[in-house]
Amino acid sequence: MERYAWKAAIRPGKRAEYIRRHDEIWPEMKEVLRSAGIVNYSIWLSGEEVFGYYECEKGAAYAARVQAESPVVDRWNEFMKDVLDMPADEETGAQPHLEEVFYLP
Repeated sequence: MERYAWKAAIRPGKRAEYIRRHDEIWPEMKEVLRSAGIVNYSIWLSGEEVFGYYECEKGAAYAARVQAESPVVDRWNEFMKDVLDMPADEETGAQPHLEEVFYLP
């Protein structure tokens, strides 16, 4: 199973709103993530920095493709752009992928 990690920054003064929106994440957004084979998804905060991690049961390329083709993800990204600064990966349109340098299974 492939692992995927990304990072972003919360816009100034928007931390509480970022958290609120994830507390109320849309059911259809969760369904898209599940259909993309994404499991064990967690998001962490450090001040205004955001770190996300998930595992891809069907591979990272498949997960990226499903998300890129989803109108629900498009709506979510539009909904979040006033609270989150996260440029998309130019090749996949997904979150910018972090390079893994260590893994302890």
